[in-house]
Amino acid sequence: MWTVESVNRGKNKTLTDMLLKDKSAIITGCNRGIGKSILEVFAKNGANVWACIRTQNNEFDVFIDDLMKTYQVQITPVYFDLSDYEQIKSGVKTIMSEKKKIDILVNNAGITYNALFQMTSMDKLEEVFKINYFSQVLLTQYIVKLMVRQNSGSIVNIASSAAIDANPGRSAYGASKAAIICTSKAMAAELGEKGVRVNVVAPGITNTDMVAESMSDEVIEETISQTNLKRIGIPTDIAEAVLFLASDMSSYMTGQVIRVDGGLS
Repeated sequence: MWTVESVNRGKNKTLTDMLLKDKSAIITGCNRGIGKSILEVFAKNGANVWACIRTQNNEFDVFIDDLMKTYQVQITPVYFDLSDYEQIKSGVKTIMSEKKKIDILVNNAGITYNALFQMTSMDKLEEVFKINYFSQVLLTQYIVKLMVRQNSGSIVNIASSAAIDANPGRSAYGASKAAIICTSKAMAAELGEKGVRVNVVAPGITNTDMVAESMSDEVIEETISQTNLKRIGIPTDIAEAVLFLASDMSSYMTGQVIRVDGGLS
């Protein structure tokens, strides 16, 4: 049932505020690239974060220590491999053991893969879907139970413009991200009345290690030339879109896919 309070939720915020002050968020794939930038932007905006990465490393420990000192937030590393469902379950238990409200879930972690359709093996297809889709569905199912119980939550899933554009050579990767979009829209329809919003960010070409490792310089330059802005995206471009969807600034948005791709055509 609507109330004046629910209609006005988030209307007293401005873009200069700490948009996530006192919120708690789970972010996967925080070790590098877009995920690392999301973690930094969330910390800057006051969020306490469970930062999920595959394994412990000293460089990441130093990074989160600096963020905590700079922004006076709590960042707790949680270690699990998305290819191992038992590790995911264990990671969720670690998070739940703190008995804190979970306001935000960002499913960012993933892998890329480029190959022609007829050259894509079933093993590789299963690997891509296991990391990019099935593992994220499993993690989300665990967390949604808590969000429904508290009657609030914002889920932001990271897809890709490849899920929409169906680029040649990206059938496996694009299909796994298209599955994320479809599931996100279905979740939004199912969970809206329970106070849980679900939205998607679909990045275009972004200056990350994953892009550099999977695309040649020639392909990168060609893709940049097809954008209206004529530049490659940076991780912060994506992170700030995620921040908007995670915050109360987007309190009347759910089931949406926002492309952050420089006007890729």
